[in-house]
Amino acid sequence: MRYFEDFHEGDVIALGQYAVDQEEIISFGRQYDPQYFHCDPEAALDSPIGELIASGWHTCSIFMRLQCNAFLTDSASIASPGVDEVRWIAPVRPGDTLSGTVQVFETRRSRSKPDRGIVRCRCELRNQNADQVLTLNTAGFFSCRNKK
Repeated sequence: MRYFEDFHEGDVIALGQYAVDQEEIISFGRQYDPQYFHCDPEAALDSPIGELIASGWHTCSIFMRLQCNAFLTDSASIASPGVDEVRWIAPVRPGDTLSGTVQVFETRRSRSKPDRGIVRCRCELRNQNADQVLTLNTAGFFSCRNKK
């Protein structure tokens, strides 16, 4: 179990890998972001990118899954007050394998609720060619092991 005290400025957490396939891109696109270049491989040929690509929100969801697998579900996570500066740097395509990192840049114990602290991180996903595809800054509240 990872508590607030276990996060330190400068820590880098590897998130592992995730393989993206065409069926998943289409399914997510149809359900949540039904733009033609996320749902229809044929129509996507006439898009500015020229092929089917994943929704940026799908890419964010993949990031969340990787973050949960790497550490979040085995932590004393309470909630998140939000995400800042989401950037979709490059398209995610069928067949891409994404991997990511989370780098802690700030930790601060709450003054109003001393049983918890906030951890702020710079996060990224890259494809198999090491091209950056997503960046975002996260904030999360974590319970403290030492409640005082």
